[in-house]
Amino acid sequence: MTVYITSGTLDFLKTIKVKYPAEKIIMMSSANGALLFHETAGKTVFNEPRKYEVFESIGVMSGEGFVVMKNIPVTPEGHPIFEHHLKNESRKLEGTPGFIALRGLRPLASNTYVIMIVWTDEKSFEDWHVTNSFLEGDKNNPENDDLPNIFESAPYISSYTIED
Repeated sequence: MTVYITSGTLDFLKTIKVKYPAEKIIMMSSANGALLFHETAGKTVFNEPRKYEVFESIGVMSGEGFVVMKNIPVTPEGHPIFEHHLKNESRKLEGTPGFIALRGLRPLASNTYVIMIVWTDEKSFEDWHVTNSFLEGDKNNPENDDLPNIFESAPYISSYTIED
């Protein structure tokens, strides 16, 4: 499965979404802008998307939720270590209150992975963020000092609300 992401103004992106009702396109917005998320086995309808391959998928994405996207620049030699770690840790989210879905996205044109987690609302994310399971996961994080440095630079997080 491939994911394509494009950014723009909310009004412009709405026109794209309406134009392709048969496609699985999810619209998201934040204070800083909006994006469309197109998950497909075929080609995208976007002109200039960011392209990713889904390497981990849990849950079903729908027309509602609070989305947290962690963007993580990983060195090429670190890709296998990073993906292995994420696959092991991501299953711990299943059954967490408010968790809806996760997508681990391998970049096809850069080295920045995207870990996208969908929650029922922002409070569910915040509640999980302060739990022991999150802190335990951090102890096993490949960013820790016991492992070789596999990161090109610091990760950053962006959050969105699904607009469907």
